[in-house]
Amino acid sequence: MRKLSLTTTFALVSLAAMAVLGVALVIASQRLLQGQALTQARYTAEAYVRVGVQAVTEPEMFAPGRLPAPVVAELDGILRSDQGSALRTVRLWSDDGSVIYDSACPECLAGDNPGVSGIPDLRFEEVMRAGGSDSVAALVDEVAADGRAERRLDVYVPVAFPGESRPSGMAEVVLTYDDTAAAVAQGVRTIALVVLAGLAVLWLLLFRTVRQASRRLRFQAAENARLALLDPLTGLPNRRLLNDRLERAAAVATRTGLHVGLVLLDIDRFKEVNDTLGHPRGDALLKVVAERLRGTARDADTVARLGGDEFAILLPTVGSVEDAEAFTRRVQSEVFDEPFDIDGLVLHVDTSIGLAVLPEHADDVTDLMARADVAMYTAKAAGIGIATYSAAVDGNSESRLTLLGDLRRALDTDDQLVMHYQPKVDLRTGRVVGLEALLRWWHPVQGLVAPNEFIPVAEQTGLMHQLTARVLGLVASQIAVWQREGEVLPVAVNLSARNLLEPNLDEVVAALLDMHQISPHLLEFEITESAIVEDPRRAGEMLRRLSAMGIAVAVDDFGIGNTSMGQLRSMPLNTIKIDASFVTNLGHDEAGGVLVRAIVDLAHEFGLVAVAEGVEDEAAIVRLRDLDCDVAQGFHWSRPVPAAELPAVLERIRTQPTVGGAPVRS
Repeated sequence: MRKLSLTTTFALVSLAAMAVLGVALVIASQRLLQGQALTQARYTAEAYVRVGVQAVTEPEMFAPGRLPAPVVAELDGILRSDQGSALRTVRLWSDDGSVIYDSACPECLAGDNPGVSGIPDLRFEEVMRAGGSDSVAALVDEVAADGRAERRLDVYVPVAFPGESRPSGMAEVVLTYDDTAAAVAQGVRTIALVVLAGLAVLWLLLFRTVRQASRRLRFQAAENARLALLDPLTGLPNRRLLNDRLERAAAVATRTGLHVGLVLLDIDRFKEVNDTLGHPRGDALLKVVAERLRGTARDADTVARLGGDEFAILLPTVGSVEDAEAFTRRVQSEVFDEPFDIDGLVLHVDTSIGLAVLPEHADDVTDLMARADVAMYTAKAAGIGIATYSAAVDGNSESRLTLLGDLRRALDTDDQLVMHYQPKVDLRTGRVVGLEALLRWWHPVQGLVAPNEFIPVAEQTGLMHQLTARVLGLVASQIAVWQREGEVLPVAVNLSARNLLEPNLDEVVAALLDMHQISPHLLEFEITESAIVEDPRRAGEMLRRLSAMGIAVAVDDFGIGNTSMGQLRSMPLNTIKIDASFVTNLGHDEAGGVLVRAIVDLAHEFGLVAVAEGVEDEAAIVRLRDLDCDVAQGFHWSRPVPAAELPAVLERIRTQPTVGGAPVRS
């Protein structure tokens, strides 16, 4: 059964209530008018008794018997003179209850008839017992001689003369009720119409008010329901509505065999926009991104904001993974290739986009959402802009989450995260000219955890800032120890792209140098090409500030990235480190030698030091020396070792014999 609306319920209930109230008011009015009629009848009867009866009678005439004939004649004359009024008949009673005058039945008292004895009505006793202070009126129903039912007004009035303590008798005055009944009926009709009209107007006003309130409530409820499913800033569907539509799309796809695509994207370095330009401009950027995404999507697609700078696009029907990938590329080009004009500021914004398709990449919507998220973070970590989900790179596992929790706890302890150091050797002199600091994690259960396992976790979860701060603190403290012991060697520390985007990195480094009283030239920072490419302007600005402090800067893993010559020239660099992949088989790979020579020549052309990584054998050393490489490091001399073991390693390198002018391992 359909539930009645609030307005309909009010209409029915209020109408019933109004009807009951109207009937009650009419009945009350009718009773009030009848009561007034009885009161008026009493006033009429009392006036007749005072003006008529008492004017022509004496107290002694109310003794049992008959009134004198002249008095009777006068009373009859008074009645005749009142023809046309409501007065019908009069009967007088003596104090013992005998009738001494009856205008309706004069023959009852004719001749020698002494009067009629007996109490005709209980009201006689009521009036006489009251001592004559009040009259009593009653509405009496009777049947006329012709059989018609009619009503009359009987009024019992005490006849009390001045100076008497109790009435001498009683007058029964009968009044017609027809005119009174008509007046009462007219009054009732008038009141009923007034009540009906008043209640109708009142009901209409109340109904209108309730209907308007109901409409407002329905509108507000609908608006609340709508807002509960929409993002308040952009007006896009929120995560709840996206999940609902995703569930329905998946159900349809299951029946029809279609594919469902899910695209997740976020704005790269959006936090910097908020921090630098303020949250109002950050919000304005999000609104423009939302509008552009709407314009790119199809009518059937759902563009949603999941929170922060993260958006989603649901493709409820897509032909294949390739079609979804083509759509994703179009989103990237149409939305983010054109700069954003935010309050007169032109911003170039990049994005990381992840794509997953049902059923190719997931069995249900929960997995689809999770795997699109994995793809997005893969794109962000690799700096490739767009990534389609691949099980091979899915690190979103229980073990990864456990590792993340353990890493957080490790940052709160003093003994799990330690630094190892690997020497860097001058290929011409064989002298150790510096060290590279490499972080190691001694897990209390798993033992030594490789950096390539936990560094990406730190990069993707925001722990990299804390991790780098710990590394810088440990290295600065160790340099201070070596400085006091007389062993002074520059130490290189790896920085990530995220570190270069910290606006106060130079202040943190300056504070550490001051705290440990160490010289800036004892510290070197190594950055990858990808860190430069991600945000060349901001990376270059931070590197120039660090270089101005006297800290050397090196490009790590050079040769495998996409650094342009222009970017290389604009950076305040001191060193280029040749990636180990070019050095490992250098002694037996002619083509590799050509690449290494090109990098070495490029470094020298820019006035930089060339350092080769991954040197593992004597043949590589000889070849690097022939290629005019300046410095090398690798397992040939030493694996990274704790600071306590470093003195023995340095001593061994110093005493190693040389081959062809280059140091070799004994």
